[in-house]
Amino acid sequence: MVHISRICFRKYGNFVDNLRLYVRGGTGGMALPRLGGHGGNGGNVWVVATNNMTLKRIKDKYPLKRFVGGSGANSSVRALKGEKGKDEEILAPIGITVTSDDGRILGELNAEGDRVLVAKGGSGGTPCSSFEPKKGQVKHIRLDLKLIADLGLVGFPNAGKSSLLTALSNATPQIASYAFTTLRPEIGKVAYPDYKQISIADLPGLIEGAHLNRGMGHKFLKHVERTKQLLFVVDVGGFQLASKTPRRSAFEAVQLLTKELELYKEELVSKPSLLVVNKMDLPEADQMLEELKEQLQNPEEFTNLLPDDMIPKNFITFRHVVPISALTGFGVDHLKSCIRLSLDEYAAMETGATHQKKLQALRQQSHECFRNEDKVSLSSGVGGTRRATS
Repeated sequence: MVHISRICFRKYGNFVDNLRLYVRGGTGGMALPRLGGHGGNGGNVWVVATNNMTLKRIKDKYPLKRFVGGSGANSSVRALKGEKGKDEEILAPIGITVTSDDGRILGELNAEGDRVLVAKGGSGGTPCSSFEPKKGQVKHIRLDLKLIADLGLVGFPNAGKSSLLTALSNATPQIASYAFTTLRPEIGKVAYPDYKQISIADLPGLIEGAHLNRGMGHKFLKHVERTKQLLFVVDVGGFQLASKTPRRSAFEAVQLLTKELELYKEELVSKPSLLVVNKMDLPEADQMLEELKEQLQNPEEFTNLLPDDMIPKNFITFRHVVPISALTGFGVDHLKSCIRLSLDEYAAMETGATHQKKLQALRQQSHECFRNEDKVSLSSGVGGTRRATS
């Protein structure tokens, strides 16, 4: 058991999703009092999103984790206005949330080229500051990575998520017949004949109490936040984490997963979701699937199967319930079609909502323009009347 723990620690140690850095803006340059010269401002420190970058690479390349902006140039006889210090750029992966040490969000990096100012350089000396320069801002910041993917796989350990990702995509996660084989996130790409690609994130399996940070709780759950949709994966025969824990049916597994997401962040359960019922190659799988479908149609009637504190506030209505066998390949092509259909529908709805918002904004602007024109016309009419009376 100790040996396994060591393997788990070392394996997860290769993946870094949170990093604390020291940042300091550059000091402003000295002024030249006798000629009224201005010192240059210190350089700023930025976090910039770029492709092909990881937090582990930052950690390895900059072991001191210190980033300082360049100092502003002093004012001189040759250059009364000193040059600005060089900005320092921290190249970071896309999907980063930048926060201060007290948890305040400074910004997010959602696309390549996005920039967040984390430490401003000090101003150079001027007559207003008695020619004294100022020091730059000093902070400790945190870079918190949340994976961006079209779909996030949600399931208890050993539900077959890694096998499913392998069957769907080009990813090669570790697969074995024991729980917790996924110890770090894996991203797979599903390719379609029209060259459309969809990204799927396989994340460490949940356990009951994940919202309390048990197991890999928060390390898993935070990555679910930025996925567009959720892909629940359950074993048709149910799940049992250990010999001392109760065995859960497929229906119970679905509701317990829903509750864990709900307790961590309630809006997660409002994401569009699909349900994959895996291991359909098992004996009596068809019978167990029919029982699960019946329970999902009227979940309120089966809440007696769950502990009172683990009944979700809202039951998820899945867009598709797809039986598969990741081992034999049964149902995988149908699942790919359902995923594509669900994402395309979601994209169409988003586009429609965006157009509706833009149209509403244009109408609002038009109404404001008409109101302003009416006010101008009214004031002009009143002025004309007064002039005519006088």
